[in-house]
Amino acid sequence: MPLDPKSQVLLDMLSGPPIFSVPVREARAAAIQLAAAMPASEAVGRVEERAIPGPLGDIAARIYWPAGATAGALPIVVYFHGGGWVLCNLDTHDGVCRSLTNLAGCITVSVDYRLAPEHRFPEPLGDCLAAVGWVADNAERLGGDPARVAVAGDSAGGNLAAAVAVASRQRGGPALVHQVLFYPALDARCDMPSCRSLSEGYMLTAAEMRWYWDSYLTSDADRENPLACPLRARDLGGLPGATVITAEYDPLRDDGETYAARLKEAGVPVELKRFDGVLHGFVLVAPLVDLAQGKEALAFAGASLRQAFAQPAPRA
Repeated sequence: MPLDPKSQVLLDMLSGPPIFSVPVREARAAAIQLAAAMPASEAVGRVEERAIPGPLGDIAARIYWPAGATAGALPIVVYFHGGGWVLCNLDTHDGVCRSLTNLAGCITVSVDYRLAPEHRFPEPLGDCLAAVGWVADNAERLGGDPARVAVAGDSAGGNLAAAVAVASRQRGGPALVHQVLFYPALDARCDMPSCRSLSEGYMLTAAEMRWYWDSYLTSDADRENPLACPLRARDLGGLPGATVITAEYDPLRDDGETYAARLKEAGVPVELKRFDGVLHGFVLVAPLVDLAQGKEALAFAGASLRQAFAQPAPRA
């Protein structure tokens, strides 16, 4: 379908010079400024700032408890924000985490992993793995259920969520019950058909995506490492079930859809939903123009998580 009119408004509002043409500190400041312009986020039951021990020192995290939570241990989602591994923080994705917390009826632990290019692969992933391990070990102290832990993330955060699932399978745990991937970046080659056909003019460009990958990866060998590029994994069997959300006008659309197809071929339960007429990042920026598809995508993810949490967890 044609680009949604509200997506066109977003495109006009947010288009600017290529990310690689401005200093990283300025790009990060712009992302934080954009978050400050968002409408007020919805209320949750409680929010707490926490420091999680990591391989390079403490990792900042923000923990959300849902509004109206009933007695008993709650499921937990560990969330990794997007931003090309270079931008964004806990504040930029506060609204998404609040919504997901209430929609899924879960505790959400948002992880402020170290950013590239100062910290390249595998350091951001190491932070994410440490955070998931800490959550599994401390779930009961948080009022959560260690047998019902999921991971989620958008864009680069979707990459990290998928990589955490692959690494957890390799390491024999922690056991994860689900992974939610919003328009994930999964292949550093950037040569999928959608990346070629939507290379320019739709907010995220193919050139920018290549720059993000170059900022994140340490060497060319990383481009074949499934912990950096999960689409390079030869075998996706035994991974937790997945919800994959893609956008029609997104260079990364085929990353997510190809991954979903490969998961399904490997016997992994998958729900894939493409949202037509929208751009990469639409869930995050939807509140700026009251974009209905952003709310729908979050509701879809929340329902998928509720369903996954209702199933018994796999054993590591």
